[in-house]
Amino acid sequence: MRFGVVVFPGSNCEHDCYYMLKYAVQQSVRFVWHKERDLSEFDAVILPGGFSYGDYLRTGAIARFSPVMEEVIKFARAGGAVLGICNGFQILCEAGLLPGALGRNAGVRFVAQSVYLKVENAGTLFTRRCADHVLKMPLAHGDGNYYADAETLQQLREQNRILFRYCTAGGEATAAANPNGALDNIAGIMNEAGNVMGLMPHPERACETALGSNQGLQIFQSLVA
Repeated sequence: MRFGVVVFPGSNCEHDCYYMLKYAVQQSVRFVWHKERDLSEFDAVILPGGFSYGDYLRTGAIARFSPVMEEVIKFARAGGAVLGICNGFQILCEAGLLPGALGRNAGVRFVAQSVYLKVENAGTLFTRRCADHVLKMPLAHGDGNYYADAETLQQLREQNRILFRYCTAGGEATAAANPNGALDNIAGIMNEAGNVMGLMPHPERACETALGSNQGLQIFQSLVA
């Protein structure tokens, strides 16, 4: 597959994504500067984590208006696979490609720790190679508190579009396992068409056992499959 990793001013996880895709998953990949306007060469696009435009307004709110996002929206609406990680998830929500919003963490503190994620739907473009029911990977964010109105949340549940929930090592989605206060322990969702996913933890930082977990690879292996 041909992957594009978008780079915004303030991104800081683009090299992690590049390394993981090129060396761990062994796929074609190149960086895409935020002013580029042609994504036709790619099969999948990754919006990496970081602090796009310094988060000087609302997280993802400025990046949403970058020239490349017009192309990302077209790419997604044409059926292209799009994955937004952390800040990328926030940008996808701001761009209207995913429902809901991500606000300040409960306690208004930046959270950086390893978490467990329960795979809630293993039949999607992003999860079909998830051999493990629970995945371990790191997160690092100050705005991961997912929120959606009651109607949207009901749709996400009924349509099996909640792909990952924060959980214990045993797979229980408890309040204690929720690191940021996210509604319904939500860590990752997808769009109605099933080709756009947002995920707050960092699967690209869980691609080698030396990093504490290689279970993040399962998400990218699902995409390649």
